[in-house]
Amino acid sequence: MSQQFTTVEQQASYGVGRQMGEQLAANPFEGIDIAAVQAGLADAFEDKDSQVAMEDLQVAFTEISRRLQLAQEQAAEAASAAGEAFLAENAKREGVFVTDSGLQYEIITEGTGEKPSLDSTVRTHYHGTFTNGDVFDSSVTRGQPAEFPVSGVIAGWTEALQLMPAGSKWKLFVPQNLAYGERGAGAAIPPYSALVFEVELLDII
Repeated sequence: MSQQFTTVEQQASYGVGRQMGEQLAANPFEGIDIAAVQAGLADAFEDKDSQVAMEDLQVAFTEISRRLQLAQEQAAEAASAAGEAFLAENAKREGVFVTDSGLQYEIITEGTGEKPSLDSTVRTHYHGTFTNGDVFDSSVTRGQPAEFPVSGVIAGWTEALQLMPAGSKWKLFVPQNLAYGERGAGAAIPPYSALVFEVELLDII
């Protein structure tokens, strides 16, 4: 640890800067200049005149916003295209079923219990990945089954659960429009992501 900041005031001040830096790092733009950020922070705090004209600031903000939006749109288009390509190829595999909605599933274990209804609450174990295999959520990893209403999950799950007898374990391949679509799910799931789940329906509660 650095011994540069030794007083409570210095440490708190450093903490403020850390928090601002973390916020910037979470929402960066290409070419961000930390020295310029520091200069703007110091000038504002010391009530100095801005070194950049307000009109120029507005133009700069507008341009950066345009670039960020364009990058988001390009990333969304790429994710959507990649998901469609994956699902198109996956549908050709033996043992993969495709429903009218476009949901794909593969039966790993066929249970013998009852099937949930839309009004049911179920207990499941699941392992969720992107199409490249990267894990984004897993009750299996946590070692704790998840309970939820059939009507309270993404559309792909709601459809699949009503087809699964209790005791079944299926692998679901969920198109983006049956998952989180254009909004995604926070930082965990980008917009237009096709998702893959291994779902074990433990029981109907």
